[in-house]
Parts: sequence; structure tokens; C-alpha cells
Amino acid sequence: MTARIEDYALIGDCLTAALVSRAGSIDWLCWPRFDSDACFAALLGDENNGHWQISPQEPVQKISRRYRPNTLVLETTIETTDGCIKLIDFMPMGRGSSQVMRIVVGERGNVPMQLQLIVRFDYGCSIPWVTPLDDNAGMQAVAGPNLVVIRSPAALSLQDGAINAKFSVAAGQCFTFALTYEQSHLPLPPALDVKTALEQTEAEWQRWSATFVLKTPWHEQILRSLITLRALIYMPTGGVVAAPTTSLPELLGGVRNWDYRYCWVRDATLTLVTLMNAGFYEEAQAWRRWLLRAVAGSPEQLQIMYGIAGERRLDEWEIPWLSGYENAAPVRIGNAASNQLQLDVYGELMDALHQARKGKLPLDAASWEQQVALIKHLETVWTAPDEGIWEVRGGPQHFTFSKIMAWVALDRAVKSIEQFGLEGPREHWIQIRDQIHAEVCARGFDSKRNCFVQSYGSAVLDASLLQIALVGFLPPEDPRVIGTIAAIERELMVDGLVMRYRTEQVADGLPPGENLFIACSFWLVDNYVLQKRYDEANALFERLLGLCNDVGLLSEEYDSSNNRLVGNFPQAFSHTALIHTALNLTANGQPICPRK
Repeated sequence: MTARIEDYALIGDCLTAALVSRAGSIDWLCWPRFDSDACFAALLGDENNGHWQISPQEPVQKISRRYRPNTLVLETTIETTDGCIKLIDFMPMGRGSSQVMRIVVGERGNVPMQLQLIVRFDYGCSIPWVTPLDDNAGMQAVAGPNLVVIRSPAALSLQDGAINAKFSVAAGQCFTFALTYEQSHLPLPPALDVKTALEQTEAEWQRWSATFVLKTPWHEQILRSLITLRALIYMPTGGVVAAPTTSLPELLGGVRNWDYRYCWVRDATLTLVTLMNAGFYEEAQAWRRWLLRAVAGSPEQLQIMYGIAGERRLDEWEIPWLSGYENAAPVRIGNAASNQLQLDVYGELMDALHQARKGKLPLDAASWEQQVALIKHLETVWTAPDEGIWEVRGGPQHFTFSKIMAWVALDRAVKSIEQFGLEGPREHWIQIRDQIHAEVCARGFDSKRNCFVQSYGSAVLDASLLQIALVGFLPPEDPRVIGTIAAIERELMVDGLVMRYRTEQVADGLPPGENLFIACSFWLVDNYVLQKRYDEANALFERLLGLCNDVGLLSEEYDSSNNRLVGNFPQAFSHTALIHTALNLTANGQPICPRK
């Protein structure tokens, strides 16, 4: 039976990541980086698509787990009738080749254990050739360019293509396991001391976590989200992946299953502001550099997302041999939305670089030249319909939020001249900025309902409109903002949380039905803060914290009817929204939003 999404925890090394279930099975792992196809894929099909299980041979009475304080080292305590063991899972950082290390420690009694490792590549398609290592201290699995080595003092055996082991752990005793990926044409990766690697990994995470010193009632929840966000940063480039997974469904059994192992320009501002306000300037600077490299080139070719090194070809295809998480098909690799026109990304990019200047991150003259070129191109395309923030596949429309973010792009360009002395056609940009503002207020606002709507002339509401005051388009006390919030509270809230929009009302190219998009509810909290509705803000924020799983992780969406996390997991956008909102609530009436 497939584990629930919230039953998984994340481990990672800032190169790639793995998901570990409560039952001690690693069911998702991409090598050597987040978006690679050398992948354990049991999460998206049966266990024969690759998994690594370590568990007691006898029935389990109780399982509890936690991250070691201020780290990404996972501890799972498993109790049986005969004793208790602790399973420690982590990935060492800065080792070149990504490794997954697991330690079984005897806590009480004598517990018979079993291990099963099924290695698959190419999303479960390629079965490797498995042989013992020359020193008989482990085994290696090879298929084409991919090589995996497992080393352990436990006696490993091979049966029907699966690596197995049975061993007993007494109190005070431990068994170590190290799984390493390497390209098959290179020498075997060297063996590392697992216990030393654990000490170094724990120390590195604690050193990093010590940077966050802000006093807040939600220190632990914020820090856990920051650690999760750092784990989703591809360290060599500074790119932040939206999630380490693909095709975890937004609706169980549905078709809204997307590949999120890429970097969205849309996430740029929130990520940058979050990192800077939490004190992590090194990561913010690396993300800013990634942005400038990724979007470099002809302004006409700006994409809404890129690969983790800035790759532009993210062709989408479907995997027929994987049944999908709980039969939610198709399983998709790549993302066709990368080729869409989404005007809001111009605003996000310009705002991110404006916030970087405000935060005193160094920007050179070439970056401003790049921004000027983007604005010149935006002047020619802002009047066009686009696919919008939600990347609909039902054809372009004049989305209100897209136009608002085009206004943001021009507004930040003007402010860059006014506040930082940069050169540009200020009066011309002010004229276009004001033109966009007037058009949005005339065509994107329903005066009869006193609210902004999803697209020009539409009657549909959209949670993206919660950002009107957050980005500074209108002040929070404006009656049109208040009316829009009230309409969203009436029509888009389900079980106290916010939907993106009602899919049955929109021809978005897909069958209707999805769940509650978690970040949207954080936006509502931010609006409550701006409107000084602090009791409602705190109540909703506490409700959102309650959606986190037992180790503090959030997915993309929440299924309130089944009380389950759904969508790709863990989701960077949800965690950055959590951090951002918590900092707003901590700011004693001086929130870090709106962005201006």
C-alpha cells in the first residue's frame, strides 16, 4: 500500500534529495541531481520500480520520528515486542558524489532486521546488473552510464535482482549502510566512515541554522522551513527547485500531475525576500546570480521556468510504465508550461532584482542593462493575452493578475531610477505604468460585486488577486481591495482554507477538480496583517501550521475532505510563504509586505 504523502520526510545534500517513509522505506531518489532520471520511483508505482527498505522482521508496535535539532538528519524510532531500534537517515554534504547513509542503532532488546534494496534507473525502466564488490564489503549495480554502490558490514545477498540482508541488532550495537551514486565509467567511489560523516553532516546543518537568530513565537517552524528551503537549493548553481518530486497529484486519482523539479522565476521575489529577511544573504546572493544567468539572452526568449543550471529545454513527456501515485496518471517528466507566455514573470523578475538592491545585494551595470531590455520587450507584449500564474492549458486570456504584475515590472523599473540613480526613460515608463493601472481597474474590476476578477470580463474569482495589496498595486485600505478579500472569503474558502479558483468555472484545459493551494491561505493571512485583523491572521496562521506533517513539512495542496497533503512534496512555495507570513506576524505592526 502506498504511503500517504505526509508520511514521508526529506533528506538531502543540496545536490539532490530523497523521501523516506515512516516505515523506513526510501521510495523516491534522483541521482546525481534533483531532475535526473537515474531514479528510484516506487512512489509513482510499485516497489519494483526501485526502493530501499530497512525494517524489523517482526510486527511493529510503535513508530515515532523527528529531525535532530536544527538539522536534516532524520531519526525514526521503531518499537517491537522484542526491543527498540533507531534508524538514522541522512545525506552527507560536500562529498562530490551524492550518498545516502543509514544507521540502525539498537536501543533496547534484540531486534531481527531485514533490508531490501531494489535498484532501478530511468524511472524504473532499466534493471541494472548487480555484482559483489571485489572486497566483498558490498555490491554494485550498473546500467549504462549509471552506477550505484552499497557498502555495509551486514552480509548482503542477491535474490531475483534485489539486494537483501538479515541481521539482528542488540542494545548498543549498530549497523551502517552507505549507498553511493557515480557515473559507471569512473572509478568506484571511495568508502567513507558513516559515523564520521554523520557527525560532520549534523555539525554543518547546525552551523548553518545558527544564522537564524530572529526572536519569534514560531522559531522552530520557521527554521524547519528554512532548512527545507536550503535542501531544495542546488548548491553548484544557487537554483531553487519548486519541489524534489514529479507527478504527485493535486487531486488523488486526477490528471493534474506536474514535474516540479525545476526553478520558477515566479518564486524569485518571495524566495529572495524570505532568505534576506531571515539573514541568509549567501543563499540569496546565489539565487540572484542564478536568476541573472538563467534569463540572460534575448528578452523575447524569457521563460517562466528553467532547469537547475538554467537549462531551457524542459520538454514534457509521459511515462506509460508507471501507474502514478495511487493511480494518478499520467506521470509527467518535463514541463510544457516552460514554453508559455506568462506576463507575471516580468514583474516577479523586476521586483526580485529591486528587492535585491534594497537588501544591498551587489548588482552590476550589466544586470540593469538586462532589465532595461526586458522592460522594452514588455512594452510590446503586455497587451497580449497569456496563460497566467496558474499556467492554464485552455488557451490564453487577459488575466488580471498578469496585467497587475506587468504594472509591477514598470513600477520597479521607475523606482530603480528614483531610488538608486539608474538611467532609463523614467517619464515614458511612468506613462505605461499608469496606463496599465487604469486598464486593470477598468477591465479587471467588477463594480457590481465590488471585487477584481480572474480575467477581463470574467465573473470568476482568483486567489492570485490576494496579492493586489501585497505587491503595492493598491493600498490595503482601498475599498476595492477590501471587497476582493471579502469575495474570496465568501466564494473561494473551503473548510477555512483558500482555493486558487473553482476549476469547474474555468476552461483551463483539464478536467475540473483540485484541492486547496496552501500558499493562497498564507496570502490571506498577509492581507489580514495589512488590514490589522490580527486575531484572524493568527488564527488562520495557526491552522496552516497544523497542516504540516509530524516533521514540519508541507506539500503544494491540502485535501480537506480526506485530511491529506497532496501535490508535489515538500513544496518550496508553501514553505517560503510560511516563513514570509511568520515574519510578517512577528514584525509588530511593521510587516515586510507589501513589497514596494
